[in-house]
Amino acid sequence: MLVNAYSKKVFNMAYQFSGSRQEAEDLAQEIFLKLYGSLGKYDFGRNFTAWLLTLAKNHLIDEYRRSRWERTKRDDFDDRAIAQAAFDGPERSLAREEDRKAVWKALDGLSPEIRATVILRDIQDLTYEDIAENLGLPLGTVKSRVNRGRLQLARILRPGKGEDQ
Repeated sequence: MLVNAYSKKVFNMAYQFSGSRQEAEDLAQEIFLKLYGSLGKYDFGRNFTAWLLTLAKNHLIDEYRRSRWERTKRDDFDDRAIAQAAFDGPERSLAREEDRKAVWKALDGLSPEIRATVILRDIQDLTYEDIAENLGLPLGTVKSRVNRGRLQLARILRPGKGEDQ
């Protein structure tokens, strides 16, 4: 019922945000999943439409920040790889580029929560404490996500060898 009643409003908001029909459909689906998970938090004294649209707006803002942050970090990583290539020979440079692409492809296969913690720890070199503070998570959760992410990356990048590491 909720999807039927509000899908056009949520889709239009997501489309204005993304400019892409496909991405807007994906974002709208994520918003409705988030809505479903948040229904227990709804205050029946509030206007439901306003609450839903606020939830949608906040999700879109978070998505924008996450995607912008990932693009920035990816560009920084690419710049460092190019600078390193100047010191390497062509074969080593090509191998390094292939490794970089494989790592980013593997990172894209992780859930957003795990991907964010791994990038912050292993690419940005933040401390676990700084990550916990930045993401508003308990320290143990951050350590667990980084560990799970590293194990998942090991399985993706070296099938059959990642389980023991």
